[in-house]
Amino acid sequence: MPSVSPDATMGTDAGDGGPAPAGCRVDAVDVHAFEVPTDGPDGKEQDGTLDWDSTTVVLVRVHAGGLTGLGYTYGDVSAALFVDSKLAPAIKGQDVYSPPALWQRMGVLIRNAGRPGVGAMAVSAVDVALWDLKARLLGLPLVRLLPAYHARVPVYGSGGFTNYSLDRLTGQLAGWVDQGIPRVKLKTSREPERDPLRLTAVRKAVGDEPELFTDANGALGRKEALYWARRFHDEWDVRWFEEPVSSADLEGLRLLRERGPERLEIAAGEYAYTMRDFVNLVERPAVDCLQTDVTRCGGITGVLEVAGLSAAHDLDLSAHCAPAVSAHAFCAVRRLRHLEYFHDHVRVESLLFDGTLSPVDGALRPDTGRPGLGLDVRWADAEPYRVYGARPV
Repeated sequence: MPSVSPDATMGTDAGDGGPAPAGCRVDAVDVHAFEVPTDGPDGKEQDGTLDWDSTTVVLVRVHAGGLTGLGYTYGDVSAALFVDSKLAPAIKGQDVYSPPALWQRMGVLIRNAGRPGVGAMAVSAVDVALWDLKARLLGLPLVRLLPAYHARVPVYGSGGFTNYSLDRLTGQLAGWVDQGIPRVKLKTSREPERDPLRLTAVRKAVGDEPELFTDANGALGRKEALYWARRFHDEWDVRWFEEPVSSADLEGLRLLRERGPERLEIAAGEYAYTMRDFVNLVERPAVDCLQTDVTRCGGITGVLEVAGLSAAHDLDLSAHCAPAVSAHAFCAVRRLRHLEYFHDHVRVESLLFDGTLSPVDGALRPDTGRPGLGLDVRWADAEPYRVYGARPV
């Protein structure tokens, strides 16, 4: 996020310097967090490098003109405190019709508190809420407010955790194919010697036609990753290898991109928080397809900036998770590839919100009959999972 004065591009008035229209000032901000247990074996899920037993959603609501916009991020509950202590005071009283200007203001104010990681995630949640609120004030679905290139976002089914039994693994991925999703992904590389059995079972379950993706979550070393890249492609026709090595290992990603099978794409970017993170991935390109997460990269404003970078470097951009927000935001990405329809987030969003979307013909299509993101919080259902904040009266 840019290091300029917080008031360099906006003051207390609207962007044209005149009085702000009535009702467009941020009146209040409230923050909530909900910790939802996973539904994996023994209450856990597992990928190549991590085990977890719950998913935490930090929900931000911004109020103005009698309406409320919502945004959220997936991360630690500390992001909720970050919003309350640092960001909410910075946007109160400001022009709600200028989300990018407030995004810039927040980016400056968190410089010393920590911009990457939790800071970027907190900004992301607030930014999404501001865009949602602006769309609701204008009576528009968010996709109509954004500079949309597309009316739908293709998805791929994602889950296939490394601690799943073969039956659950194959049932989940084949289930997505049965729903009309033509591409599916499983986690790999926790115990690489088990992957041939898992991949063979998956390929048999889904058939030859669907695209098969793998995700190591950075579990492998460079030579080991190159070995598995060749096997994945040659034996199971895998077309996408996500984070074969750590996304911080730019030279390792380049090695895989340059020396791996020609039809196997290397992908990374879900853990990029600032524009420099993305620049590092596309300069002397380290990936064949760039990824970004709307709940980590600075929200919808951040996605728009990354979209420009990907287009300038002739790289497609794939959305990482958060389907209820990404379905709107990534319609505004010119070089759109697809969206990760991630088991955890699909389940959590369906539990917490009304208005979530389901794939039709392998894609999510934003609901243009509802304003903003089209989401409403199901407070009664969410309350048992609350770990931060208080239920609105």
